[in-house]
Amino acid sequence: MAVAGNSFGEAFRITTAGEAHGPGNLVIIDGCPAGLELSAADLVPDLARRRPGQSRIVTQRDEPDAPEILSGVFEGRTTGTSVAILIANRDQRSRDYAPIRDKYRPGHADYSFDAKYGFRDYRGGGRSSARETTVRVAAGAVAKKLIAGAFGGRVVGYVRQVGEVAAPVADPAALTLDEVERLPSGEPNIVRCPDAGKAAEMIALIEEARSAGDSIGGVAEFVATGVPAGLGEPVFDKLKADLAKGLFSLPAVLGVEYGVGFGCATLRGTENNDVFYADRAPDGTRVATRTNRHGGMLGGISTGMPIVLRAAVKPTSSLPREQETITRGGEPTTISTKGRHDPCLLPRFVPMGEAMIALVLADHWLRWQRARGSA
Repeated sequence: MAVAGNSFGEAFRITTAGEAHGPGNLVIIDGCPAGLELSAADLVPDLARRRPGQSRIVTQRDEPDAPEILSGVFEGRTTGTSVAILIANRDQRSRDYAPIRDKYRPGHADYSFDAKYGFRDYRGGGRSSARETTVRVAAGAVAKKLIAGAFGGRVVGYVRQVGEVAAPVADPAALTLDEVERLPSGEPNIVRCPDAGKAAEMIALIEEARSAGDSIGGVAEFVATGVPAGLGEPVFDKLKADLAKGLFSLPAVLGVEYGVGFGCATLRGTENNDVFYADRAPDGTRVATRTNRHGGMLGGISTGMPIVLRAAVKPTSSLPREQETITRGGEPTTISTKGRHDPCLLPRFVPMGEAMIALVLADHWLRWQRARGSA
């Protein structure tokens, strides 16, 4: 019997359940080592960065996204058994979807779910909704704690582009979370672009799209630092492959690249190769490269350089504007989607992408320990 594809990872494995308009979403984490300090409060900061209603440029669905740890933690530490985390849905408005229950929304998974199952939850997309990512972000917060303690690992994401407005970052590895979350003035950076000038342009573009009853896409960039050399498997489970799968598993992602990415297509080998050197530091000598076009991975295995990835995120498919479509019976009709939707997915996508990257790094670190006989 084929599995349903609700689990991700091997040594650090998550399984999720839940829908956009059901009672809530649940994640079970298997493989988390015993003794990790953990409480619900540790999960709240990243969930707050993902939650709806956090600013004027995101959906106004009002969800507290308060996590409840159901198992796997005793007296403030993980026990080594399965960690279960529940996040309830509090502000679902299923009635908004009743008029379109038999219509296929352009850009959504309505038809593909019907083609697969012959039945679907039409309320907000059901299982295909980004609402499911609440518990991924919670699990990612656990993974972040694990990699921070294990090897000083850190994952920071930010919005690099919205529409035609792009903000190249000279040194992604030097960015701090505070530089992404706050403007130089101290105000919240609601678009999560570390360039204040470009952030203002992005916000204006998002508001312009929303006013026109439209939406807009963009690019998020992520950097993982402190990652030791040696993570990843040589063939099918390459670190780059699992990172790509993790990001592609998120809703609305249409492209993933790392390092120089598609830019390699115009380079010659002498331009693309990163030259090795011995970095002699007080704490010992390490192998490093003078540039990082390889994005921290060679042969699908980490090199110890910062891992830099980008994800292209499509414009939100749910639009209040009238669009042509058909019914489940094949009859031509039109549709406009009511409800509360993000005019741009990028600001809330950032913590989702961080979570998936942290989950992959935690998984491969545990696998690496096992391969070296350390676990």
